[in-house]
Amino acid sequence: MELFDKLYDEDETVKVRFVGFTTEHVRYDFGIVYTNMFFGKPLVVCMQTGRSTLMDAADLRNTDNIQKAFKIQSKKEAEELLTFFEEALPYSPIAEQYD
Repeated sequence: MELFDKLYDEDETVKVRFVGFTTEHVRYDFGIVYTNMFFGKPLVVCMQTGRSTLMDAADLRNTDNIQKAFKIQSKKEAEELLTFFEEALPYSPIAEQYD
């Protein structure tokens, strides 16, 4: 008897970007995995905490998304990260995924 239904099992060669930077008060270290899976949204991993989320430029419309994903307390810190991610993450609207 099979215990689960496999949804996908894919191998993919992907681009991974590791970036570390500091702001006035905080150091950040991220891994960004650019993949074709998950509607093309990159997997963003905080190397310090292990927290991760799928995120693209469309997810950066407000700082709440970043604050929730990486449990950031300060709105200012979230705004600084937003500026970084706006340059690092591609815009890939989901509608294009189904064309």
